[in-house]
Amino acid sequence: MRSILEAAERVLSVQPGASLEQIAEAAGVARTTVHRRFANRQALVDALALAAAAQLREAVDAAHPDTAPPLIALHQATANVLRTKRNWRFALELANTPGSAAFAEQEALAQRCVGLLGRARDQGLLAPDTDLEWTRRVYYALIGESIHGHTFGNLDGSEEDPDTLAGRIIDTVIYGAGPRR
Repeated sequence: MRSILEAAERVLSVQPGASLEQIAEAAGVARTTVHRRFANRQALVDALALAAAAQLREAVDAAHPDTAPPLIALHQATANVLRTKRNWRFALELANTPGSAAFAEQEALAQRCVGLLGRARDQGLLAPDTDLEWTRRVYYALIGESIHGHTFGNLDGSEEDPDTLAGRIIDTVIYGAGPRR
């Protein structure tokens, strides 16, 4: 099933209207194999979104956001999320559909992010009066711009290292664009 989902991500990210037959061909399986696993195209798309959201959760979990020092957890989670989003661009956009299981996963991750930002605030990395939800939204926007904006892909076609980007994102969240104190 994973090979079908990975093929679906590759195909649908280039051709969002692709058929189950095209996805089966890209996965190297018979059309009937895809139809046996997924009742219809929407079922495949829903499974794709949920699988991508699960990958994102695993990427965050690997950073130990509840137990590692906040700055380390924030940096590692950011780098992991960048790597994951690079591979699941199409499917993670689908996870924004309210009411879906993938959306519930995204909401849970947002709450964990607010919790991690709260730990960072409690350790003095953020101002005591920081609006954590606003900070999370800005943080997410920085990640999104890093992935979808021109900074993730360089003009020569190479991609910037996720650890370097994570450092820039975290510096911006903590220090803004102003001079360091």
